Amino acid sequence: MKREKFGSRLGFILVSAGCAIGIGNVWKFPYMCGEFGGAIFIIIYLLFLLILGIPVLVCEFAMGRGSRKSVAACYEKLEPSGTRWHMSKWIGIIGSYLLMMFYTTVGGWMLYYCWRSIRGEFKGASAELVAEKFSGMLGDMPAMAFWTILITVLGFAVCFFGIRGGIEKVSKVMMSALLIIMVVLAVHSTFLDSTGEGIRFYLVPDFQKVRQIGIGNVIFGAMSQAFFTLSIGIGAMLIFGSYMDRKRSLAGEAVNITVLDTFVALMAGFIIIPSCFAFGIEPGAGPSLIFITIPNIFAQMPGGQFWSGLFFLFMTFAAFSTLVAVFENIISFDMDMFGWSRNRSVFVSVILICLLSMPCVLGFNLWSGFAPLGAGTTVLDFEDFIVSNNLLPLGSLGYVLFCAKKNGWGWENFLREVNTGEGIRFAEGLRLYMLFVLPMIIVVIYLKGYYDMFKGQGTAVLAGWMAAAVLFLGFVLYCAGGRKEKE
Repeated sequence: MKREKFGSRLGFILVSAGCAIGIGNVWKFPYMCGEFGGAIFIIIYLLFLLILGIPVLVCEFAMGRGSRKSVAACYEKLEPSGTRWHMSKWIGIIGSYLLMMFYTTVGGWMLYYCWRSIRGEFKGASAELVAEKFSGMLGDMPAMAFWTILITVLGFAVCFFGIRGGIEKVSKVMMSALLIIMVVLAVHSTFLDSTGEGIRFYLVPDFQKVRQIGIGNVIFGAMSQAFFTLSIGIGAMLIFGSYMDRKRSLAGEAVNITVLDTFVALMAGFIIIPSCFAFGIEPGAGPSLIFITIPNIFAQMPGGQFWSGLFFLFMTFAAFSTLVAVFENIISFDMDMFGWSRNRSVFVSVILICLLSMPCVLGFNLWSGFAPLGAGTTVLDFEDFIVSNNLLPLGSLGYVLFCAKKNGWGWENFLREVNTGEGIRFAEGLRLYMLFVLPMIIVVIYLKGYYDMFKGQGTAVLAGWMAAAVLFLGFVLYCAGGRKEKE
């Protein structure tokens, strides 16, 4: 079966950026920026994007373009015979399904809140009423299921028409609209009364606050956000590398996508943080910032119904772009592993994802008593923990080692693929950095994530989970050990 290709370079950049630009950019980045001291967090974040995010993204693109396969089949195509690298493909396969088991629910929330905002449900509402509306949504299982299934069906409908006719065409319109809406909202936010303090907080480093928080906490927060913001680790970016032509070098394209992804994150901060300061709301409010804090801001704002609807349309586009990208990854698994047609894979996958999304939906109502990670946690927290704290870092570690090790794809093959075409060249002298330094950074992120998650649950619980973390890490290293390296 002939491999599809993007119709244009712009299409590739916008689709790949759409995958990277998810809820993490426009939801998590602003509240983390508020929590970790504003501008100094941004500076450190940008540094880690350069030394951590871009190299892993280049590895994903190179493996995709070099194999013309998804993560489900690329290792078999590129690995030397007698090695075990192909076993790590299950990190990408399981990760993509698990991510969609809860991301569809959150995407449904965005779509539902866009609808509610346009209808004016939050107009003039008190803070208590806004919080009640969010709690009421979580407890309403039929409504939660409806919006989850709706956004899932819409996403697979786009994928049904293929790369050029569906994903690329829709992404060009959607991402262009997202960028325009975002700039309009950011300009509006900065011209609200009393936003000067918020802009200073966002743009001027506050070293006093950093000392209070702890520079180590700020650095790790920025490092983690830089790693997770690009959606690397489960093959969601690799699949679009498989649809690329060879006219442009991969390092240059990775930089372009990272710049666009970062621009959206920074603009999201301009939308949210000055607004928080203008209305006396804490910008480090955490995950509730989007669904409780932001509607409260718009409820107080002149023309709030319009601005609220526009904001949640922007959020819906951000979520939907990631959904479509990972859906395409899932569809490609069936096509590469079983030789299915696109139509058959879409039909099976849409039913499967709708069913697999239901535990997350039920976790907020009928199964609300189930706390898999301790008191106060939900099914969504558990699924997110498996993906974000395990599969993304472990998958990324596998990609980096596979590209740098001699018993993997090999540094020469990797460089040849990366530097084919016009654009920025990937330096030959980075092999030792890719082989030792970058994997060590990823392992630190991975183990620190476990430690932070379970450190308050007692020594025995922490020790048990840390042992599990080491066991999972051992699986990746086992896959990387397949055959003695040739000198």
